[in-house]
Amino acid sequence: MSAGRVYIYDTTLRDGAQTQGVNFSASDKAAIALELDKLGIDYLEGGWPGANPTDDAFFADKPALKRARLSAFGMTRRAGRSADNDPGLRAILDGGADAICLVGKTWDFHVDVALGVSLDENVAMIRDSVALAAEKAGEALFDAEHFFDGYKANPDFALACVKAAHEAGARWVVLCDTNGGTLPDEIESIVAEVAKHVPGDHLGIHCHDDTDNAVANSLAAVRAGARQVQGTLNGLGERCGNANLTSIIPSLMLKMGYETGLDHDDLARLTHVSRFLDDRLNRAPDAGAAYVGERAFAHKGGLHVSAIEKDARTYEHVTPESVGNERHILVSDQSGRSNVLANFREVGIEVDPKNPRINALLDEVKSRENEGYAYDGASASFELLARRALETVPDYFALQSFRVLDERRWNAKGEIVTLSEATIKVDIGDKHFMTVAEGNGPVNALDNALRKALTEVYPQLEDMRLVDYKVRILTPGAGTQAVTRVLIESADSHGNRWSTIGVSANVIDASFNALHDAITYKLYRDGAA
Repeated sequence: MSAGRVYIYDTTLRDGAQTQGVNFSASDKAAIALELDKLGIDYLEGGWPGANPTDDAFFADKPALKRARLSAFGMTRRAGRSADNDPGLRAILDGGADAICLVGKTWDFHVDVALGVSLDENVAMIRDSVALAAEKAGEALFDAEHFFDGYKANPDFALACVKAAHEAGARWVVLCDTNGGTLPDEIESIVAEVAKHVPGDHLGIHCHDDTDNAVANSLAAVRAGARQVQGTLNGLGERCGNANLTSIIPSLMLKMGYETGLDHDDLARLTHVSRFLDDRLNRAPDAGAAYVGERAFAHKGGLHVSAIEKDARTYEHVTPESVGNERHILVSDQSGRSNVLANFREVGIEVDPKNPRINALLDEVKSRENEGYAYDGASASFELLARRALETVPDYFALQSFRVLDERRWNAKGEIVTLSEATIKVDIGDKHFMTVAEGNGPVNALDNALRKALTEVYPQLEDMRLVDYKVRILTPGAGTQAVTRVLIESADSHGNRWSTIGVSANVIDASFNALHDAITYKLYRDGAA
């Protein structure tokens, strides 16, 4: 029997962007949003319209979401202005989002020191702003900033703030542990008190991880009655991060019996989505992460392995497959088959699970991963690998050779410029081509030269463009001889996006491998002969 419905509100695209070393492009945001939408997240917070060019570009070309509601974040009106006459608030309301989340002060100390207004004026700012957002967008949320600190300092004022938001029409009033300093027992008792004034099915929780308690705090709030949980994928966020949704979601579903927007098939994609984000950010996944880490279901020899072979429940609190992960017996690797079959279904490949070619493909995947390949963020390369193992993929072109030259010199204006030039020899059927092209860097030159030859035979490639390019050093200790992994994202005018991968000690060679897959995938999906 279900314990009830909990709504998941993802803030990766905003709070996650505040992580040290993370810089989302608008393209990154769109790709991550589509993955989270496919996963079954209820709300996606896209950012703050009007705050920076990246968020403006994202909201100007919003991704086509099928399951999630897109939310825009901003502040309540400023003091001394009406809500309808506040330019910052108007920019948020005009962003075209499905829901509006407004943050406001609920700690009297901040109202006195930071805003310099009366407590009554602060409550009015919340009430007016939420009412306008509910009217214009249809759904309004209020993020009660530093609520737990505020409640402990002045509970009457903190409650007055959240009650004003609820009475003004907020669908969700979200209690924020903004500095991450509250512990689970405090969270549970305070949320229970608030639920006496604001119904639990209108209460949310937003925790930061500064005491390493954000997940526990979020689950404690749900126990106390909150029915929306905010957090980020992989716990991204400023300082120590935000509540980690990759831990919260399976705990809610598998441990506490709550329903979310994910069904169990969606939950089986959780590991993939977690690693997709890391690949997108060019970060190494946390191997020790709960549920989704590479070591989450890894067992070393001895008594554990013996027990696992008899009954996996002895040392595994959930089945690896339930979250899309896999078991690793480190002395005898038995993992992977179910994940390969799941990937087949996702890309539309129908195959008999007993097909002997699956084992050969699994061996090849493991061999390639040992070399540095990682297919969670390069699904197009995996699909090509699988189709080549199980059926046939045409060889649309055959590279004979390429050469790339870089020249750094002074131009006629006395400026230092760097030019790249690529020469390619390639066979397409019985035709032989040699093309030369310049580009903005060696990879762009290589892409231009290759496309120059191929578009004569395959004009549909004119519709293809490279939208993202990332390089990760896999063996940093090797210095300039390090092995590199290249991830390329491509797109066409039909809204299709696909990612491919290449690995080599030579970054140009790795780039060509990823480009080869990108072009081959486009031609295969378009049915080229």
